[in-house]
Amino acid sequence: MPDPILALHGLDAFYGDFQALYGVDMTVEEGEILAIIGANGAGKTTLLRSISGLIRNAPEQILYRGEAIGAGRPDVIATAGIAMVPEGRQLFPSLSVEENLMIGGRTGRAGPWNLSSIYKLFPILDERRHQASTSLSGGQQQMVAIGRALMSNPDIILFDEISLGLAPVIIKDIYAALPNIVGAGMTALIVEQDISKALSVSARVYCLQEGRVSLEGRSQQVSREEISRAYFGAS
Repeated sequence: MPDPILALHGLDAFYGDFQALYGVDMTVEEGEILAIIGANGAGKTTLLRSISGLIRNAPEQILYRGEAIGAGRPDVIATAGIAMVPEGRQLFPSLSVEENLMIGGRTGRAGPWNLSSIYKLFPILDERRHQASTSLSGGQQQMVAIGRALMSNPDIILFDEISLGLAPVIIKDIYAALPNIVGAGMTALIVEQDISKALSVSARVYCLQEGRVSLEGRSQQVSREEISRAYFGAS
């Protein structure tokens, strides 16, 4: 078996004196879609923020292609090939759609994603390219956030609450685009409140409960009873 593209070893994470993750172990294989589920406050966003460098950890607790990145800066990690679509999109309100997208390309990484391919993936963004990004609908803003991450041509893309607050028809459109996003061998971690949706698109799933891994398994093999216990600690 090849080494995983990403491995977490005993990952602890803190906000000041508050500990949010406790000894999380996780592996991610190259080219797979991994779902991360759990109740609010379980540590899902903290996990992605740690991987992307927004929270500093011990270096050896996060390995990317065998290299310790737990204490890396976000810009260095992005340039190395890890991009994040953050919860709430976090677009630059003073910039147009196209300017937001171009920021993602500043890593200088080569690959298939550029303005032309982003506009092919999300044609509505081509039509709105000169509009202020925050003048768009929530679903269109999410497309901009996804496009901005893809513009860095990452090897791993992290989706934090990809469907949060969006209309069902928009969620359907965004998930329909996922095969085109990850089809070229990209690896994806998806944090998602919709358990059925997360399981339907992923190969494997981890559940977090109060900062600890409470379940790991193949997405099509875990039962609803196992998930319920992993979420709530029910017996």
